[in-house]
Amino acid sequence: MLESNLPSLEPKFDRVGGIVLAGGKSSRMGRSKATLPFGPELILQRVVRLLGTVVSPIVVVAAPGQELPELPSDTIVAYDQQEARGPLEGLFAGLTAIEPHATAAYATSCDVPLLQPAFVQAMIDHLGQDLIAVPVEDGFAHPLAAVYRTSVLSVIRELLDHDQLRPAYLFDKVATERIPVANLRLYDPLLATLRNCNRPEDYLAALAEAGFAPPHSL
Repeated sequence: MLESNLPSLEPKFDRVGGIVLAGGKSSRMGRSKATLPFGPELILQRVVRLLGTVVSPIVVVAAPGQELPELPSDTIVAYDQQEARGPLEGLFAGLTAIEPHATAAYATSCDVPLLQPAFVQAMIDHLGQDLIAVPVEDGFAHPLAAVYRTSVLSVIRELLDHDQLRPAYLFDKVATERIPVANLRLYDPLLATLRNCNRPEDYLAALAEAGFAPPHSL
């Protein structure tokens, strides 16, 4: 984890929550990514713990009927209304659940065990007066390392109703701060927060980087 004396902008919110999407099919991994062992805990538990050092409350969004590992008692669990509709479906469920508690939320997936809290705080601080702040790398936006105001819910609902499921449609419709990832290396030099464990080799590499032995079997 990076030192806490990094420069920071003035926070713009009374309260910012977190959203962790855990309902993906994990087809490339071959098993549920949310329950992969990662040191003394499971990968979803680790992401929730790390994110919880910066934001509160945290909503975990699961697929209908999905079983989740034990999570902190103050974790809110929400469910996708429809399966296999991508991150916008999960964002809608997560922002809906968090709206009574916070005015914005940092959204991530469950498969980023090397998430850096300093990166999360930097994204929150850079939101300013926009509705979304999203990191951009070589023209590609990272929708699951971004901050969303709950006021974008109506726009997401409209996109879902018209089967416009790409997050880029949302970024084009509302005021969005696109932050070059180079500006975030001060907080996360290796940009580890952006590294998903999509495949077994990604998972094993993340374990090694964190200093943990791989499990006996995947």
